[in-house]
Amino acid sequence: MDEKIKLLRDMMDSSEKIVFFGGAGVSTESGIPDFRSVDGLYNQKYDYPPETILSGSFLRDKPEEFYKFYRDKLIIHDVAPNRAHIRLAELEAQGKLSAVITQNIDGLHQAAGSKNVYELHGTIHRVYCSKCRRPYSEDIIEQTEGVPRCTCGGVIRPDVVLYEEGLDEQVIMGAVKMLSECDMLIIGGTSLAVYPAAGLINYYHGDKLVLINRDPTPADKRANLVINEKLGEVFAQI
Repeated sequence: MDEKIKLLRDMMDSSEKIVFFGGAGVSTESGIPDFRSVDGLYNQKYDYPPETILSGSFLRDKPEEFYKFYRDKLIIHDVAPNRAHIRLAELEAQGKLSAVITQNIDGLHQAAGSKNVYELHGTIHRVYCSKCRRPYSEDIIEQTEGVPRCTCGGVIRPDVVLYEEGLDEQVIMGAVKMLSECDMLIIGGTSLAVYPAAGLINYYHGDKLVLINRDPTPADKRANLVINEKLGEVFAQI
């Protein structure tokens, strides 16, 4: 691993515009479970599969069940940024990192100090009325019972992209711009199995593509460097 860390450092030293593209594995070391790991949310028992519950149609048709799951599994307390989040924020402050593009909805990159963050799947820290679009404090979901409703009668929902829903066009355009302009792309903590988000990495056309993930990914063959280690352990050394 030492040789790979040295190569990673050399690649970073010779780069001016680095972009980091991350997934659930970035936050697992903060205690947030990975949806697809052996002990992740997708392998736990509920009345419905989590991928069904976290869909736009389920929220519309069975909002009580949606919020039961949401309050149980997606409201996060007592978690803090880990070494990867913190190091990425430091690299941005140093002018080396141009952007973080994340599939996570936990807001830990911003908590660590990152400024230019593209949240492909939204965030649990913003909520709004699905009818009149009025914004609410994120605490309202936890502080209410059943289905939280706006004064207009609409259902209050988190600003996250559920299954069956499209990604935000402005976020996508910004992420594509960052990927197409950067001279180094570091992909970390993601299986690259969730589309269309995973397909965005195809907008990177440089020769410094780095993949840091515990398990193999579909993009390993095209990467210039692959490190199969925990993200936090790698970032503690760069």
